[in-house]
Amino acid sequence: MDFNIQATNWDNEKRIKRAKIIADQIARVVKLEQYYSALEFGSGTGLVSFNLYDNLKDITCIDTSQGMIDTLNLKIQQHQVKNMRAHQLDINDDCLLIPTYDLIYTSMALHHIVDIERTLTNLYRLLKKYGYICIIELDEDDGSFHESEKDFIGHNGFNQNELKKVLEKIGFQRIESYSFYSDKKMIGEVSVDYSLFIMSGKK
Repeated sequence: MDFNIQATNWDNEKRIKRAKIIADQIARVVKLEQYYSALEFGSGTGLVSFNLYDNLKDITCIDTSQGMIDTLNLKIQQHQVKNMRAHQLDINDDCLLIPTYDLIYTSMALHHIVDIERTLTNLYRLLKKYGYICIIELDEDDGSFHESEKDFIGHNGFNQNELKKVLEKIGFQRIESYSFYSDKKMIGEVSVDYSLFIMSGKK
């Protein structure tokens, strides 16, 4: 999937509604404080962050897709949001981000990354001591969710126990997870069931 091409039409009704549910789960798992600085990794057009910025000091949104970031920056300007900023960035390159985040969250971005341990290690480094991470991801499936994407080289969702082991290896503590959302995705004329889970941990 070319996210640069998809960016301008990304915010459809289903994604907007799902982002609200995801943001509510983040707020349920983490007691959000007004002084928290947050980072959204793989932000896309910022649908999740637009449901959270009122409850946080500031949010930095990063994504590798320039198209997504351009769309997000336009939305930030249009809505005159003062405490959000967005950057095209790959944290696995030499990153200029400063490790000052109380909360890092990511929604359905991690399964697109081959080396998740490297990425999660870099996210760990960006957290303050006792900071939180929240990962929203696809429960493991048979590959049906991305069957139509011939160039897809990521993960077919995640086994929650296996992902928890990766987080523990990196150093995260008090890791908890549960599935909270289920829906259907149309692949051509075929309806594919999928579910999402949220996993949280502390540095």
